[in-house]
Amino acid sequence: MIRYDVGDDSVARLVLDRPEAKNALTGEMRDEIVDRVRQVRADPDVRALLITGVGDSFCAGMDLRQSTVAGSGGSGFDPRNTSEALRRGVQAFIRELWELDKPTVAAVNGTAVGPGAHLALACDFVLVHDQTRFVWSFARWGLVVDAGGAYLLPRLVGLPRARAMVLLGEGARGAEAVELGLAYRCYPSPSDLEYEASALAARLAAGPIRSMGLSKQLLNSSFESDLTGLLDREAQAQAMAAVSPEMAEGMAAFAEKRSPDFRSAR
Repeated sequence: MIRYDVGDDSVARLVLDRPEAKNALTGEMRDEIVDRVRQVRADPDVRALLITGVGDSFCAGMDLRQSTVAGSGGSGFDPRNTSEALRRGVQAFIRELWELDKPTVAAVNGTAVGPGAHLALACDFVLVHDQTRFVWSFARWGLVVDAGGAYLLPRLVGLPRARAMVLLGEGARGAEAVELGLAYRCYPSPSDLEYEASALAARLAAGPIRSMGLSKQLLNSSFESDLTGLLDREAQAQAMAAVSPEMAEGMAAFAEKRSPDFRSAR
């Protein structure tokens, strides 16, 4: 239900492969995403991560039949099980993706619902095609926005639009997702999306991933930082980059008027 492989381009590809259920996440799939992102972090041969789905859906969120909330209102239902399942499950893969120090790309090949949308939005670059749809159905089910949505959505689209998405269930399709700030680029067709997503992931993997990882951490923490604190962390990060093999390669390539080979700089 999860396919994972690493190509010659040093890109790990994680594919949600449960098309008969619109790639809705089972508990096993949810946990494997967490494990695979951690594997990407630890594997020196992986330099970027690409996430996509099979069929006409990216991810329909959690399979509610396997969710702890399915027992709501029944005898013996313990709400503490729900909060613990969130911490160990969808919150865990959002946190792992958001904090991953390697570049990530989501190719949203179809409908992305709730936690499935947030799985994509926790990535660095979100690519869509004209028929891609982002859907939020928490209010319809009497649920609270979860899987990091209350953190991600206001930062991407602003608070008024985030309220409309969560409280009114307003979605976004195709190019509108780019206009709102949910996505980076929109392409005409699923095949265009697949090609461009792979090209972008390979481009990122060929870049200076150590310095990009440090820049990513600075950007992701900027909303919680004051200027003085962020400038201090910026200086520390630049000092770390200055002693990396990547910077040595970048400077040498500049002096020699050639393209840098960051993949060999270890």
